[in-house]
Amino acid sequence: MKTSLSLVSATLAATLLSASVGLVAVPANAALPTIVDGQVLPSLAPMLERTTPAVVSVAVSGTQVSTQQVPDVFRYFFGPNAPQQQVRERPFRGLGSGVIIDADEGYIITNNHVINGADNIMIGLHDGREVEAKLVGNDAESDIALLQIDADDLVAIKVSDSNTLRVGDFAVAIGNPFGLGQTVTSGIVSALGRSGLGIEMLENFIQTDAAINSGNSGGALVNLNGELLGINTAIVAPNGGNVGIGFAIPANMALNLVEQIIEHGEVRRGILGISGRDLDNQLAKAMGLSTPHGAFVVEVLPKSAAADAGIQAGDIITSIDGRKIKSFHELRAQVATLGAGANIRLGINRDGDNETLKVTLGAAKEMSTAAVAEMHPMMAGAKFKDIAKGVEVIDVAQGSPAAMSGLQSGDIIIGVNRGKVDNLKQLQQAMSNAIGTTALKIVRDKNALYLVLRG
Repeated sequence: MKTSLSLVSATLAATLLSASVGLVAVPANAALPTIVDGQVLPSLAPMLERTTPAVVSVAVSGTQVSTQQVPDVFRYFFGPNAPQQQVRERPFRGLGSGVIIDADEGYIITNNHVINGADNIMIGLHDGREVEAKLVGNDAESDIALLQIDADDLVAIKVSDSNTLRVGDFAVAIGNPFGLGQTVTSGIVSALGRSGLGIEMLENFIQTDAAINSGNSGGALVNLNGELLGINTAIVAPNGGNVGIGFAIPANMALNLVEQIIEHGEVRRGILGISGRDLDNQLAKAMGLSTPHGAFVVEVLPKSAAADAGIQAGDIITSIDGRKIKSFHELRAQVATLGAGANIRLGINRDGDNETLKVTLGAAKEMSTAAVAEMHPMMAGAKFKDIAKGVEVIDVAQGSPAAMSGLQSGDIIIGVNRGKVDNLKQLQQAMSNAIGTTALKIVRDKNALYLVLRG
């Protein structure tokens, strides 16, 4: 064993020494052969040669302004006229990536967080040129920004239909990690429709295990044909490095926003006009459903697109334009990235029956919606009385469990889960039979909505 180790060490030392003075070439077995048993091995090189010129580096610089409280000791020293706050300006620099989507117009997509606050944006092209870019428009909620440069001989990326993606499809990430220059990594699509991560306001991410690191933001996630699947945006990095969980904004979602920016100079977000929550196992069981996937409609706002289409509180939205949705977050992200006036088809489940409704989205500036939080399961602290159809809440004690659950004086309870409630006796019976999560249907200000009570 010692002889073998010595021989290996000696051979390695001789090889390194010879290579350092240029006497020998790199050993032929240092790379994979291109042909094995007469068969040509597959390679991503031809695709990358066509695609990588469309991916650019983005270098930004600017000044960050921060406000800090003046320490008490200085305020005491300077007296009552001393300033309460001090403003500091600090220069910053940053690096990211971008994707050319229109060679003629010089349009480049990147992430909003890459260029946020920048005074100067420089684009590094694949051929070594550096060109100054201007910001055409951006959308902070979805983390998309559109840049434009004036340069000849640009190469635009081809765009795929990201709605056709499947878990397990191969994916290749191209970007500028750590400012090293253009780098390519590969993997698969690990999951689709990732949301509720708290990374962005609007989340509907493609998840991939293709290595994505700092500086990859704004770069391209492509398929094996070199077509754009998404814009690399974020990573899960407990220790600061890649752990095989990266997220990209779907290409369709990004392009919907970009088209609005180009046409209007801003994003004119579409809105459905509902509030809701994710449909989980407990709520699905309470509602008598066999699947825990979809968006549970808690409330339909009056005179909204949803109200005009006939959507009702208690409906489960299961698909949009024939594509299944998993959560309320996913529905919200997809709708919000479509422009006002867009026509969509929503698949819903109502009382166990499936149907499709056509909806024309309203404009986001016309109304606002809020996410509905999980409610407290108890109803203690409220007083009720029977009315013609239902049970009216006549008083709710401040700070009581009922108040915490969202009940308000004047609410009329008309149902529990799928069952109707006509009087206080039926309400008491329904609540006594309810186990775990309970959906309480109420009428408030002539609008029907649901309160979700946790057991």
